[in-house]
Amino acid sequence: MAIVDDHPVARRGLQSILAEAGDIEISAAVATPAELGPGGPGAGRHDVIMLDLYHDGDQPCLDAIESLRQDHKVLVVSASGRPADVLGAIRAGACGYVTKLADPPMLIAAVHTVASGGFALSSQLADILQGELTAAPAAAEVAAGTPALSAREEETLNLIAQGLTHAQAASRMGVSRATVDTYVERIRAKLHVGNKAELARAAIERRPAGGAR
Repeated sequence: MAIVDDHPVARRGLQSILAEAGDIEISAAVATPAELGPGGPGAGRHDVIMLDLYHDGDQPCLDAIESLRQDHKVLVVSASGRPADVLGAIRAGACGYVTKLADPPMLIAAVHTVASGGFALSSQLADILQGELTAAPAAAEVAAGTPALSAREEETLNLIAQGLTHAQAASRMGVSRATVDTYVERIRAKLHVGNKAELARAAIERRPAGGAR
C-alpha cells in the first residue's frame, strides 16, 4: 500500500503504526498524489492508497481521489471530520474515511477492510452517515438520474452503507436474513454495483450533492 501525506512526521507516524500489523507492506510513502504518477517516486500498483485529504491549500483533493480510484482503493485519513468532506470524499470514490483521531487498531482494521473490498468509516464519523442515510428519501429527494429502488430496497441500502451486516439489517428491519440478501441482490442489479464500498457510495450518490453541510 502507499501513504500520501504532505507532513513528513505524519507519514512516519502512519508507517510506524501500519508496520505493527505485520501483514501490511508499505510500497510507497510520498508527499503528494502526483508522486504516484508515472516517473514519480511512488509510481506503481498499490492495493490501497492512504490519502490525506488536504495538500497545499484549503480545498480537498477530490480530483485526486477520482483519478486514483480508477486503479486503486483509496482510504482517506484526514484531520477533518466535516460532513461535507466525508461525503465529498465518498462521492469522489473513496472506499473509506478515517480521522487522524482514530487509534492504531482502528486504522489497521480500516486498511484491511478496504483491501478486502469493504467500506471503512471511523467510529467518530458514524453519526454523519447515519444522519444522512437513516430516513429513506421520497422519490423527489433522490438525486436526479438515479435508478428507482423500492422503499425497502432503499432502507436496506442505507443500513448496509452504515456498516451493518445483512443479519443486523434484517434484525433492524424485522425481516429474515434471506429477505435482506434478496434486497441486496436486487439493489446490485439495479445500480450496477458490487462490493460494500460501492454500495455505500451508491447510497451517498442517491442524495443531491448540495444536501451535505
